[in-house]
Order: sequence, then structure tokens, then C-alpha cells
Amino acid sequence: MNKKVDLLKGHIFTSLTELALPIMVTALVQMAYNLTDMAWIGIAGASSVAAVGAGGMYVWLSQGVVALAKMGGQVKVAHALGGGRKEEAAQYASGALQLGILFSVLYGALCIFGAKPLIGFFGLSNRGIVENAQLYLKITCGLIVFSYMNVILTGILTAMGDSRTPLKANVIGLVLNMVLDPLLIFGVGPVKGFGVAGAAAATVFAQAVVTLVFIIAIRKDKLVFDKVRLIQRVPWDYMSSMIRIGFPASVQNLIYTSISMILTRFVAEFGDTAVAVLRVGGQIESISWMTADGFAAAINSFVGQNYGAKQYGRVKKGYFTAVAVMFLWGLFCTFLLIVFPKQIFGLFIHEADVIPMGVRYLVILGVSQMFMCVELTTVGALSGLGKTLLSSVISIVFTTARIPLAMFLGSTSLGLDGIWWAFSISSIIKGILFFLCFIVVSTKIGNHQEKKIL
Repeated sequence: MNKKVDLLKGHIFTSLTELALPIMVTALVQMAYNLTDMAWIGIAGASSVAAVGAGGMYVWLSQGVVALAKMGGQVKVAHALGGGRKEEAAQYASGALQLGILFSVLYGALCIFGAKPLIGFFGLSNRGIVENAQLYLKITCGLIVFSYMNVILTGILTAMGDSRTPLKANVIGLVLNMVLDPLLIFGVGPVKGFGVAGAAAATVFAQAVVTLVFIIAIRKDKLVFDKVRLIQRVPWDYMSSMIRIGFPASVQNLIYTSISMILTRFVAEFGDTAVAVLRVGGQIESISWMTADGFAAAINSFVGQNYGAKQYGRVKKGYFTAVAVMFLWGLFCTFLLIVFPKQIFGLFIHEADVIPMGVRYLVILGVSQMFMCVELTTVGALSGLGKTLLSSVISIVFTTARIPLAMFLGSTSLGLDGIWWAFSISSIIKGILFFLCFIVVSTKIGNHQEKKIL
């Protein structure tokens, strides 16, 4: 195991960045993989892209299910370790992994036996696309157990102050996936490729290797994992505590997926080009929110451990340090998107008639980048305090509000730009509200006796 970051003492900025950087690098590598993976599938043809896109929606949806075990386990492990209760942390880790295995079996069975109606939801007319989509769904989600274990183990290790092991494990898997994709999709030499099934197999095999790397790494751990017992019954009060914390985050992710599907349909009414702008623009914008997500995961563990150790002053200083850093990062991203939108969007799409649409997307979304970074960072901090329900209520209400706002603005003279403004306006409101909420919550915990801030 790699040397863990001590989150309970030492310089706050150094501790946060040391923990956050590997997480952010992992996210950026994942982003690079997503672009590469779609490029390989694109070579196989538009029908293959459609099949992977339909089946992949349920892979995305599955992450909302595992979020319950991941978030609940990460927060409670951090609380226990912050209070010096290693045995308790191991119990929470065991419970999170048990929930992950249970959810993977149930979700996998649903996707294997319900593939036909699940893919039928999209109303695809081409029989070949439908069959390939069902096959992709059965392979990727039928064996979702590896993905679930990787997500939960990443959360637990991050709560322990170790983000380097997840980075190494995930990079190995991502690189392997990049290599396997062309081999299994198109074949090599006399061996023929498997098309969409090959893409699914490459993903699952890479995820299985990541799980193996995790297992090898955690076997050396003497802090938590040496006390984890997968077949031992975890007390219900431990399980219920994790479910209470993780359930809101799970519902939030599931609703996000549904809202994204609805909004994509709105965008599609403006033509296929509009959908392309949304996808490319979203990938460009991910540079901002993936970085914020990395800091959010770091501040989650930082706040969790220090809250468990009753170092409330350090909790506040850590949050405001993280928010300041992320606000500046968001401001930098805003500058890039507003000042250089044509140059940036032109790197991905070259059609002259499409670029102006992409420029407007980047400029409008650019206005809200710093607020989005504040939102994500604050969600991580509030979750570290166990306030996942509060975070989910605010996120769900104002993300759902994008639907009527997009319908209204999209029907005005703004047209497609009105939908982009619906995204940006809701992000600005959420960023401000989350910041104010943390101030209120932190004021209440500040009434407790604080330990000396190191």
C-alpha cells in the first residue's frame, strides 16, 4: 500500500492537494479513454455507436445504484478513522463491499433477463442495432460486479487517505482497455473481431484486472482491510447508518441520469447537429467538473476524518481552502471557454456551420464554471459531515428545474441557446445555495468544543 496522507494534522492545502491530485489525474485519464473508446467504436460504424450508446445508458444508470454503498462506506469509514476506531472502520468497509456484491447480482440479473424491454425503451427500429445493444448490455451490466467493487474500494481507500493506489489500479485498467478495444472490436491477423461484443468484453476484462490489482494492494494493508470480513455478518446499525447516508446520493445520481435523457431529447428537437454540440461541449466542460470532483472526493475524506476527530475548526478551514482553490480553477476555465471558444471547439469538430453553435455553448456554459466548481466541492464537504440528504435535495430540486426552464427558454427567441442558459443558470443558483448552506451548517457544528487546529 502507498503512504497514506495524514488528514488530521499538517498543512491543510498540502494535505488536500496531495490527496486530490491522483483522483483528478484518474478522472482526466478516464476522460481521455472515453474519447478514444468512442473513436474506435465510431470506426466500426454508426450502428455500433448507436448500440453502445443505448446499452451504455444502463451502465451509467448502474453508477447511481452503487453510489449508495460507495458514499455510505466512504463517509462512515472516514468518521471511524478520524475517531481512531479502526475495528469500526473495518465493519463499515465490510458492509459497503457486501452491499456492492448484492447490488451487482440484482442489477446484473435485471439487465440479463430484462435486456429486451430495457433496450426497447429507446424505440430503436434497426434489428441489428437492437440485438447488439442487448448483447452489450448483458455483458457490461451482467458482470457489473467488477465495476462496483472498484468504485467502492476507491471510496474506502480515499477515506483512508490513500488516493494513489486507486490511481495506479485505474490507470492500469484504462490503458489495458485502450489496447484491447481495437483488438477485440476489429480482430488481429486471422482472428476476427467481435464488434460491439468485443468492446463490452474489453471493458469488463479491464475492470476485472483493476479489481485484481486492488486485491493485491489491500492484502498488505494493516489499517482497515486486514480486519475486513466479507462473509461475516455486519450489525444492522452499521448497515442502516451507511444506507441513510448513501441513499440520497444514490437517488440523486439516478435522477441525474433520467434528467439528462430528457434534456437530450429536447436538444434532439433542434437536429442531430445540436446533439453533437451537446456531447462535444460536455466533454470539453468535463475538464472543469472532473477537476472539481477530484477535490470534492478529497474534501469529503478530509472533512469526514476531522469531523470524526472533533476538529471542527480544521473542518471549516479545509472547506474554505478547497472552495478558494476550486473557485479560482473555475474562473480560469471560464476565461478559457469565453475567450477561446472557437479555438477549443474547433479541435473536435471542423464543420464551419457547426462551430458557431459550439462557440455559443461554451460561452454560455463558461459563465457558470466557477459556481459549478463551488457546488461540487461543497457537496463533497457536506457529504463528509454526513449531510447527504441536504445535498441531494438541493441538487435534485434545481437540476430538475432545468427541464421546465429549458422548455420555456428553448421556446423563446433564444432557441437552442435557451437550453444552454437553463444549464448555466441552474449551476449558478446551486453554487450560491450550497456555499450558503455550508456556512449555516458549519456555524452549528462550531458551537461544539473544538480541538486545537494543527
